[in-house]
Amino acid sequence: MSLPPARPVRRRTLLGSGIAVGALVPLATVTTPAGAATHQRLATASGDKPAVARAVRFLAAVTDAHHTTGPRLAQSYCDGSGLDDIAFVYDNALALIALLAAGDVRHARAIGDALLFAQSHDETFTDSRLRQAYHADTFVNGAGTEKETAHFGWEFGLVGTAVGDMAWAGIALAQLARKTGVAAYRQGTLAIGRWIHENTYSDDGLGGYTFGETADLTEHKSTEHNIDVYAYFRLLAKLTGDSTWTARAAHAWAFVTRVWNADDGYFWTGSDDGTKINQTPAQRPLDVQTWSWLAAAKPGYAAALDWAAGNLATTDTPVRANSALTGHQSVRGVAFASGSLTTDTETTIGNLDYTPKPDDCAVWFEGSAQLTVALRDRGHAGDAAAAADLLTQLRFAQRELGRGQVFGGARVEGGIVAASSPMDTGFQFGYFANLHVGATAWYVFAATGTNPYWYL
Repeated sequence: MSLPPARPVRRRTLLGSGIAVGALVPLATVTTPAGAATHQRLATASGDKPAVARAVRFLAAVTDAHHTTGPRLAQSYCDGSGLDDIAFVYDNALALIALLAAGDVRHARAIGDALLFAQSHDETFTDSRLRQAYHADTFVNGAGTEKETAHFGWEFGLVGTAVGDMAWAGIALAQLARKTGVAAYRQGTLAIGRWIHENTYSDDGLGGYTFGETADLTEHKSTEHNIDVYAYFRLLAKLTGDSTWTARAAHAWAFVTRVWNADDGYFWTGSDDGTKINQTPAQRPLDVQTWSWLAAAKPGYAAALDWAAGNLATTDTPVRANSALTGHQSVRGVAFASGSLTTDTETTIGNLDYTPKPDDCAVWFEGSAQLTVALRDRGHAGDAAAAADLLTQLRFAQRELGRGQVFGGARVEGGIVAASSPMDTGFQFGYFANLHVGATAWYVFAATGTNPYWYL
């Protein structure tokens, strides 16, 4: 099945965005006896070492796809995705951390330097904020002049600033500051932390931090974003020795606890007005379950991983309607959210002529990798087997899917596609079988036991 170009809206702009492998441990069998996460790097399995090396080379090559020197960003999706050379800040933060974890400091610093450039060369703002996305090819407007600015992705409406994107960029710069000792990275990450606290702190309703300064979303509060802020501010506390950041992190986590669904063992996605919890049936996402564990590892919320593994499990095969797989290919993993499994048959994805059917769901590889990291970190009975199965699926995706796709006109191998087939998320956007920097970075984390929320 050929995939037409699409312009999927990033999930962070909304409320939160071969051969069949042998039967291993189904995701639904994960159990939760006592155990404690250590947040220490786990050994990379021998079978993953060559695959990880290929993934890291992919991230480096995409970073260099348009420019090989100077500050630069990685284009998030392949050329045929319909998103052109757009480089999402979230994806680049992940790529920076993955490259740094793998020892590629040069490419990590190239991305970090681009984030610093964007902070100090916005065409409108002077408060160190970052846009949600920039152009990779034409990143520097007016290059070589006194009026250089960072070319942000206004074509897709991504002119706002979202707290989650800012937090991930802050985490990435904090990791760089810690690894390199370069003062500019420390200053850059602190500027981001101050912007978040000064512009989005809320005492109203559910508390926490608001979505940011994005059109029509300023009153929203995202569980995902508050988890990001919690983890980020704890890094700042450790980086600076300033306990003020610890208190601010606690404020973000307090919001997260207020959206916990104790009856069913998972976190709600957030709030549309900052006061009332969004309990829309189709908007129960995976990432807030996995990230809650990675950020805090609080045993009282460990059931969120089991809810995600059991309720969002999915299998894609060529006989499934609208599958992009062929021949004997088959892949298991998880979906983006509950709505991915219960799609309205009257809707389309990204304005494409594609109407998914109920229970017609592809595999979201970024989410599969996130769940792998969380399960490896948690270490309960059954977690290691479930994580190993997910890693097998991710290696299959790297080996078999996305062949021949290009970045900046050049073929780049070793990456992971966003989804095995077109996927509706339940949040009014979709994922497709396009090579994706974010999914690839999360695979590196999954295979190497890297928790990006904690210092490397």
